[in-house]
Amino acid sequence: MPSSSLSGRTVLVSGATSGIGHQTARQLAERGATVLVHGRTTEEAHAAVDRLVTLSDVSAERLCPFGADFTRLEEVEQLADRVLAEHPHLDVLVNNAGMAAPERHTVTVDGNEIAFQVNFLAHYLLTDLLEPALTSEPGGRVVNVSSSLHRTGSIQWSDPNRARRYSRLAAYAQSQLALTVFAADPRVTAVSVHPGICTTSLLPLYAHEGVSPAEGAAHVVRLCDPAVEIVNGAYYDRDQRVAPAPAATEERTIKRLNKLADVLVGHTA
Repeated sequence: MPSSSLSGRTVLVSGATSGIGHQTARQLAERGATVLVHGRTTEEAHAAVDRLVTLSDVSAERLCPFGADFTRLEEVEQLADRVLAEHPHLDVLVNNAGMAAPERHTVTVDGNEIAFQVNFLAHYLLTDLLEPALTSEPGGRVVNVSSSLHRTGSIQWSDPNRARRYSRLAAYAQSQLALTVFAADPRVTAVSVHPGICTTSLLPLYAHEGVSPAEGAAHVVRLCDPAVEIVNGAYYDRDQRVAPAPAATEERTIKRLNKLADVLVGHTA
């Protein structure tokens, strides 16, 4: 693939301070994109940018650090406001930030189960708020970094916070299923990708060993390339398009999830 294929394009990568997100930011910048590097804090985002400039052949002008703690939806809103003000046109949003659900049931200040908020609701809100920038010109797209574990998940509609019965694996799988379902939302062209089992902080959920984060990131970067045609709602396992869990393509589930998410992020119509 020509390295210039992403020049002139602007991409926001959430969770870009480590793992697959960091490698995705690096590969995008090396191929000429302007990358908005998101971290939990502005300090972490600045440190990630410094590492990218020092350790790879990327100029600092093409990297813009942004901080927002996804356990606070107010910070997600502030992030979106800043991105819209500084980058009114966005070509790609990579929803990558993620966490393993904690051992104990944990609720954010917004009242949501923490993994559901960080892995899904924050991205739902961010995508919704950035829609004007993503649709300012044709071709804008969203790439959700999901997981093969979405197949084991179910959305507990009556108890999405899993307050009654909590298991960290079930909570994580639910968040990944929601993210995968969300890709079929018609507002912005979006796909989901399972980047493979990589040696990141989430590895223990899957296996004892995995491929490098750079290998996983390559599958994400491929889907950011306008030369790669995508179908809205498609799900990729690494570089192969495969069928997601049946729930991810059910219109009723998509509508129901949007309704639930709107309530949980405070965007009630």
